[in-house]
Amino acid sequence: MKGTVSLRDLYAKYHKQVQFLTVYISEAHPVDGWWFGRGILKYVMKFYSPNASMNTYNHKTIDERRKIAGECEDALQYGIHTYVDELDDAVSKAYAAHPTRLYLVGIDGIVAYAAGLGPLDFHPYKLGKAIEKYLA
Repeated sequence: MKGTVSLRDLYAKYHKQVQFLTVYISEAHPVDGWWFGRGILKYVMKFYSPNASMNTYNHKTIDERRKIAGECEDALQYGIHTYVDELDDAVSKAYAAHPTRLYLVGIDGIVAYAAGLGPLDFHPYKLGKAIEKYLA
């Protein structure tokens, strides 16, 4: 099971019991920032994240962020609705979510599972185990 479970798999299995959502936060690797779109890192990113956009700039407006979030949602095809963090990055800051994180929040609002920072600790199978434990 390790490493073979995707967010799409978890959504398909648990979407009737768990509300899934994605929050699109500030761009992790913008062209005009810490960019992975050239050299060896470009090939590493294409191998590990083939659907990741490598041509995204830092968002200057909320409309730009919404547009890129929609493109991301379409490319990833998780089936999970994407919400967009405001330009002040309040959600990202509150959950220490940059560059990417997985969370399970209980119906009481308490975090039941918090993954380490992605992409190194972005393991949906661990979230799946946390969901199983939470629902037991």
